Amino acid sequence: MPSLLIAVTILLAVYLVLVAALIVSGRRLAAKELATLLPNLVRLFKDLTTDARVPRRAKVVLALAAVWLVSPIDLLPEFLPVVGPLDDAVVAALALRYLIRRSGVDVVREHWRGEPATLDAILRAARIPLTR
Repeated sequence: MPSLLIAVTILLAVYLVLVAALIVSGRRLAAKELATLLPNLVRLFKDLTTDARVPRRAKVVLALAAVWLVSPIDLLPEFLPVVGPLDDAVVAALALRYLIRRSGVDVVREHWRGEPATLDAILRAARIPLTR
């Protein structure tokens, strides 16, 4: 248990340093989006599971992805610099790609609570067309 506490503390420290570095460099919006990315993704997935336009299979994929994102157990530990959050990013991107192919990007845009530019960056990284 102490090693888990140390890992979480290191992860939190690295995360706070990244957010602080963005603030100090004058990129306050980027810092805010980084700080709220995971909660925004979880809320997006939760909201999409209640949307009637989303097919049942896509809802199951979204629910599993949301559980993966909030789970403390990962394939790659979060405290590893750069690669730590990679498994979460891959899971989120695959879930979004699956959903958009079945429901369209407009449904996702309606439920996104963060900056539209952040969603566009996520969609581009997942190689998902921004319009459909």
